[in-house]
Amino acid sequence: MADRFLKFAVVYLMLGMGIGMAMGITHHFEYAPVHAHINLLGWASLALVAMIYHAYPQAALTVLARWHYRLHVTGLPIFMVGQFLLLSHHDRLEWLVGTGAAITFVGLALFAVNLMRTLAAAQRAGAFSGTAGSARP
Repeated sequence: MADRFLKFAVVYLMLGMGIGMAMGITHHFEYAPVHAHINLLGWASLALVAMIYHAYPQAALTVLARWHYRLHVTGLPIFMVGQFLLLSHHDRLEWLVGTGAAITFVGLALFAVNLMRTLAAAQRAGAFSGTAGSARP
């Protein structure tokens, strides 16, 4: 599961960089919110999730992890396309922003629940597995 998240993170890294470069070259910065969300929810968040699932492989094996993946990779493109269209004055498509953001949010909420459950189970067992837990005093 970690590799899936990391692959999508790299796609969003390149997409975010491309949008940033295009804005800089053309001096059209009206799409800065799209650029920022792609870099934060795409590149940074997905890369961090990948590293956490790598550090806690038991979390990556859950149904919650699979649903998080499905919702995040579905919701974020809807959110970003909607935001781009809204900033391009297609106001009637504003519903795409809310729909995509909500789908992405639910996916990230599932990740949070999954991680908290995994950490609680590891703590109850008296040990943390993976590299993240081994650094704990």
